[in-house]
Amino acid sequence: LKEALLSSPAKAHQMAAMKVCVSLLLCAAWCATPGRAMEASPIAKIIQMISDLQAKILAEGAQSQKVYEEFAEYCEHRSKDLQYEIKTGKDEKGELEATIAKEDAKSGALGEKIDELAGAIATDEGDLKKATEIREREFADFSAEEKELMEVIDMIKRAIGILEREMAKSGAAMLQLKNAGSVVQALNVLVHASALSAQDGAKLTALIQNSRQEDDDGEPGAPEAATYEGHSGGIIDTLENLLEAADGQLSDARKKETSSKNNFEMLKQSLEDEIANANKDMDDAKKSLSASGEAKATAQGDLTVTSKALATDTATLDDLHKDCLTKAQDFEAETKSRTEELKALAEAKKILKETTGGAEAQTYGLNQESFFQITSRSGLAQFEAVRLVRDLARKENSRALAQLASRLEMTVRTSSAQGSDPFAKVKGLISDMIARLEEAADADATEKAYCDKEMAETKAKKDDKTAEIQKLTTKIDQMTARSAQLKEEVAALQKALADLMNAQAEMDKLRATESEAYKKNKAELEQGLEGVKLALKVLSDYYDSDAAHKAAEGSGSSIIGLLEVAESDLEKELAGTIATEEMAAADYDKETKENAIDKAAKEQDVKYKTKEASGLDAAIAEATTDREGVQAELDPVLKYLATLEDRCIAKAETYEDRKAKRVAEIAGLKEALSILEGQSVFLQRKVRHAKGSRLQ
Repeated sequence: LKEALLSSPAKAHQMAAMKVCVSLLLCAAWCATPGRAMEASPIAKIIQMISDLQAKILAEGAQSQKVYEEFAEYCEHRSKDLQYEIKTGKDEKGELEATIAKEDAKSGALGEKIDELAGAIATDEGDLKKATEIREREFADFSAEEKELMEVIDMIKRAIGILEREMAKSGAAMLQLKNAGSVVQALNVLVHASALSAQDGAKLTALIQNSRQEDDDGEPGAPEAATYEGHSGGIIDTLENLLEAADGQLSDARKKETSSKNNFEMLKQSLEDEIANANKDMDDAKKSLSASGEAKATAQGDLTVTSKALATDTATLDDLHKDCLTKAQDFEAETKSRTEELKALAEAKKILKETTGGAEAQTYGLNQESFFQITSRSGLAQFEAVRLVRDLARKENSRALAQLASRLEMTVRTSSAQGSDPFAKVKGLISDMIARLEEAADADATEKAYCDKEMAETKAKKDDKTAEIQKLTTKIDQMTARSAQLKEEVAALQKALADLMNAQAEMDKLRATESEAYKKNKAELEQGLEGVKLALKVLSDYYDSDAAHKAAEGSGSSIIGLLEVAESDLEKELAGTIATEEMAAADYDKETKENAIDKAAKEQDVKYKTKEASGLDAAIAEATTDREGVQAELDPVLKYLATLEDRCIAKAETYEDRKAKRVAEIAGLKEALSILEGQSVFLQRKVRHAKGSRLQ
């Protein structure tokens, strides 16, 4: 009954007021017995006590309202803060995951670049080492050849000087030299005359013999030594020819050495530049790789911290919602109970003031009771019981109670007229009505229990499915946004790749054009250089071959000098063209490698982002299917819930109203029954006392 009263505030405060009123009347009646008369009326004191209690309840309500408002404000602010932190945490988590994926792709591309650079450096260093070894061997060969030719030239010059001195003298040595049949014999004469050392004589003899053998191999039908010597102008002319040949060999060797040295220096410079650039690129790549690894590690650490903080904030927000909801429900129940209590007290106070004025004067204004008073009190109890049932029927708008009140009134009148005891019949009628009302209440309670159970379970299922759908919807929206972002990034990367390929194609075309021009220019320069060298050799051989050509030696020397200048200019131009081509080729190779690395990095980004977007699309499709499945489960739950609401809620009079009405009716009838029972006992006791007094 208590729970039913709390569930229906309007009926509860009426019954509470009625109970308070009856209880206070009984207390007042008890206090009004002989020997208990007091200066102040107990009813007045009771009204004062009700007023004090009302003031206390209002003060407690104001304090409770203040505390609840502060707590509600805290809940609102804390919830907003947590929601903002959760949103920020989700954004940071997505950015960190994207950063980790980006750094992974970047590290892979940098690793490939470092491997390629290491291979290129190793190749260039190997080429430089081989070129250096070849250059060292060439220089050693040139040094030995130069030394040997310089010794030969010096030896020939000394031999010519000795011959000229000896031929200027007269004597046996001069006679022997003139009678010598060949250069070799002349040299032997000089050796025997101690004018020339045996070692120098042997070397000159070997040189002359080698020269003669080469002439024989190159010119078939050459004359014998004696004949050759006779036509050549003698031994000195032969040695001078040898000297000229040695000078020519030395000059050619030095030119060849200079050309080899220049080519080596250019090759060395080119290789060293490539190695230096590759080492610089490798250092930069290693630094970038290290920085990428640090960035990835930092992002992973931040992701761990952010994920933990996000989970903590989410759990805290859930707990906060539960705590705030519980507090709100408690406050609502407390406020509702306090309001009902105040209404009950006000009703009781009103009833006391309106109905107890005459009773208070009669009760507390007399010091004795007579048999007439006892008889009047019995009629008053019957009247009070009938009035209580009639008022209850009017308040509850109950036709059954109105009919019961009429029957009670008829029974009291009939019994009074017949002189019989009316209490038994009245109590019987009231007890029968109470039994019928309790049976109806039990039936409604069973239906209410069924409705409460089914409604609670169905609402729980609905809330669970709705929350799951909202969660899946949020997840789908997030994945859709991320997939769209990835697809935009992939499109941008593909455009960048297309631009890169176009730029590379243009660069390839330009390089091909430059290479073709270089080949043409190099061929022309080499052809011109060979022509200048050939012309220089022809003129040099002509003017150096015979003394008869000395007449034009001045003009010939000028031409030869200009040819040498032209030869030097052409060699420089050729060397510059080669160096320019090598630099252009090196720049092209470097740019091509960088483009290849950039292309590989972008292709890896496209690959990973496309894969991630495809995974997200698959996850979106799966989540959409899951959401449709949950929605399919939710639809019958909503349909069943609507059926339950039509059965249990959507009625003109709810179960709570019916229950409160029955509870009020039963409580009122029991109250009337208790009044009748108490007054019946009191009447019997007073009647016996009165009869005993008359007998005495």
